[in-house]
Amino acid sequence: MVRKAMIMAAGVGSRLEPLTQVIPKPLIPIANISVMEILLKKLYSDGIKEIIANTYCLAEQIHNEFSENNFGVNFNYIQEKELSGTAGGVKKCQQFFDGEKTFLVMSADGLTGANLKEIIQSHKKSGAIATMGLKEIPVKEVSHFGVVVTDEKNRVIEFQEKPSIAEAKSNLVNTGIYVFEKEIFDYIPADTFYDFARNVFPALMDNNETINTFVIKEYWSDIGTIEQYKQSSWDVLNGLVNIGIDFAPNQNVFIGENCTIENGVKFEGYAVIGNNCTLKKGCKIKNSILWDNVTVKNDVIIGDSVISDNNIIENNKQSEIIGQIFSKV
Repeated sequence: MVRKAMIMAAGVGSRLEPLTQVIPKPLIPIANISVMEILLKKLYSDGIKEIIANTYCLAEQIHNEFSENNFGVNFNYIQEKELSGTAGGVKKCQQFFDGEKTFLVMSADGLTGANLKEIIQSHKKSGAIATMGLKEIPVKEVSHFGVVVTDEKNRVIEFQEKPSIAEAKSNLVNTGIYVFEKEIFDYIPADTFYDFARNVFPALMDNNETINTFVIKEYWSDIGTIEQYKQSSWDVLNGLVNIGIDFAPNQNVFIGENCTIENGVKFEGYAVIGNNCTLKKGCKIKNSILWDNVTVKNDVIIGDSVISDNNIIENNKQSEIIGQIFSKV
């Protein structure tokens, strides 16, 4: 029913700094596979092979990574010179969807096992101009998200942007997964900074257009912060979401290819070790993520930290986020 999709990939990722200072947020690795690759493979598995992304920050890395790929998608992109908002970015891709009645839009920082076919079927059945994928979260977390209030027919009746627990009228949050009819472009002006939550959806409601919703039962996580990024990685190790790698679920440690693990190395809690890493004698890795080409010297303890590519760690690190020594490009 849907042949084409767009991935919103223009975000700066400031809350993930310094990790995103030399790598764009969509290329942040989860168990050594970038979020964007996981998403592209998921779209392919659900039958969507024509994909476009809007890019901005460190865009060339995304272009180089996916313009030619071996997992079956035809990857296209437009590079924004200035950020234009979530809806503005979709508008820039309008020509890509010429001839399509219905299309899918997803955020590049979402990790999910959502059944996209079910979301699309719900959209088609509703007859709405837009369908929004929602996820039920614990009430204590609502202040971190855009909350959506729905009626008995799963139609949006109100939005609340990061409400307090006391003020929240719902614990359903926007996942950044949308199905749109082509008429959505009538509500997005060209060459204007425009946002779905602040501009498009209120305009739809003012015009008595139906916004359908679909509650995702499967896993969903936004990796927009360091803590969410780490928790998403642990969720993968616990088998809560399948990202297409061959490893036994419910293991606490995942080690990449071509790594050297010397005698006496200890792991505590969770750990993801990138490719081509060297862990020297007596070092300890606790609840931490190491990217590629990281060396940890003898007896060094790394706890609750993220160490990105090409670092040599000679001293203990506790609750630290260390960026790359140099860019991959």
